[in-house]
Amino acid sequence: MSEATYRVHALRYARRDARRHEHFVGGDPHDAPMPMDYFVWAMVNEDRVVILDTGFTEPVAKKRRREWLRCPVDSLALLGIDPAAVEDVVISHLHYDHVGTFHKFPKARFHLQEREMHYACGHYMRYPKLRHSFEVEDVAGIIRMTHADRVVFHDGDAELAPGITLHAVGGHSMGLQCVRVSTARGKVVLASDVTHFYENMDTGRPYTTAFHLGAMLEGFDRLRALAPSAQHIVPGHDPEVMRRYPAVPGLEGIAVDLHRPPTG
Repeated sequence: MSEATYRVHALRYARRDARRHEHFVGGDPHDAPMPMDYFVWAMVNEDRVVILDTGFTEPVAKKRRREWLRCPVDSLALLGIDPAAVEDVVISHLHYDHVGTFHKFPKARFHLQEREMHYACGHYMRYPKLRHSFEVEDVAGIIRMTHADRVVFHDGDAELAPGITLHAVGGHSMGLQCVRVSTARGKVVLASDVTHFYENMDTGRPYTTAFHLGAMLEGFDRLRALAPSAQHIVPGHDPEVMRRYPAVPGLEGIAVDLHRPPTG
């Protein structure tokens, strides 16, 4: 019996202008513009739809001075996906830009590494530098979902469904996880924030928001071990994703197909 395969889409919902020194520990001697994109990801076949991350809301975009292009969950309809029918949503970690619109999935189970909940609710949140990336109402909302029996906690790597596996990495956040998904071109690794940009991983320079720098560097190695090639690793915030992959027909500038080979 052949392994289940999926069509995989990256949907861009927000962006911000930034500079190179903001994206590398220790800064960068060439402090040129280096903008950041924000994505959610959809894995789709005839049997199921699995969503990775849920983005942030418009009020949070205004608060954090991000350019909010569209609601990430409502925009799934552009891909033919009804959020009300989605049963499984993977939360890579609980930072504001990955969990903020979870409430728009009325029946979904949320898959989360248990250590991420411990982190977001534990003593490290005493430190402004670490809690800055969390929105307290998002964390409280996932606690409410836990009490409603709608959070599936994982302790390390796990198979979510045939052809989709979760991989605990850490580094950027204590309970960070990435997703490996089987597609027609092979296994694609959706890195989320294991590497924000291609350049973080390619040059071995960690991103500036980090819980554990050593684990972040090991995370780059883990991505390479999980993927058949570098072209099968998709970073979490790099505008290059929109340039390298073919657009979903009719959604140029909004969504790209990751199950098709990169074009550049």
